[in-house]
Amino acid sequence: MPKPSIALSVIVVNFNAGALLSRCVGAVLESFAEVEIYVSDNGSSDQSLAQLRARYGRDPRLHILENRANLGFARANNLALEQTRAPFLLFLNPDCIVQPNTLHRMIRFMESMPQAGMAGCVIRNPDGTEQVASRRTIPDPWVALVRFLYLDRIWPDLVGGKRLNRTDEPLPEAPVAVEAISGSFMLVRREALASVGPLDEGYFLHCEDLDWFVRFRQGGWQIYLVPDAEVVHYKGACSLRRPIAVEWHKHRGMVRFFRKFQSQRHSMPFRLLVMLGIWAHFLAVLIPQSLRQLKQGGKA
Repeated sequence: MPKPSIALSVIVVNFNAGALLSRCVGAVLESFAEVEIYVSDNGSSDQSLAQLRARYGRDPRLHILENRANLGFARANNLALEQTRAPFLLFLNPDCIVQPNTLHRMIRFMESMPQAGMAGCVIRNPDGTEQVASRRTIPDPWVALVRFLYLDRIWPDLVGGKRLNRTDEPLPEAPVAVEAISGSFMLVRREALASVGPLDEGYFLHCEDLDWFVRFRQGGWQIYLVPDAEVVHYKGACSLRRPIAVEWHKHRGMVRFFRKFQSQRHSMPFRLLVMLGIWAHFLAVLIPQSLRQLKQGGKA
């Protein structure tokens, strides 16, 4: 099948993704779309860059940026963004493997839908099931608080049927506008990016994608899910070595997102309750993880 003349810049932020980085880059380079790919490395200490150079270092479509330190997800993406030149940009996690026709289908959709500022595809787990974040809504602080406190088990109608994930619903038969897609695969129109602005570097890791989704919609651009395109996501490959730090940045991102977009709509007591709920959730995650690390250390 001949490759169509489609210009796409792919940005991959790497931090110790291991062999998955080369698999990710290789799948992009072998796809049915004309691409350039930028790997923005956040000071990896594993062999991921060496393996990548050994396999694809001579391919002129591959560009490697070594940041020498962990600058965070948003900053590393924005640095690579400055060097890209294509009309469409794909922000892709290094643990995502695209199918041969995924990028071609996604770009064809974006070209046919001028109001689409961003689009995502179906995100699959390695076992073929749809990943939870594949289709979702913008987190509602009231829903999150009710579920964290298990109040919905006592009063099931307390959240009015609202939920964050939609993967238990049948996949749509055609592309559909959604509130949020997976941050592991975000195809963006450069024209939309120019009006909305780059990722907010105030987030270090997590929630910068949610921030972007809100800003794109506020800017009048639609976000779409394209159901006939897929990737396989080996979730968490870059965070296995430091789960506690990841949780810290995730919850810190939740606080920033709430303050930036949602806190104004609520009373001060509710704002304080949400903040308390976020950090209580962090402790609920932190304690068992710390205990597991202590046990693993004891066995070593």
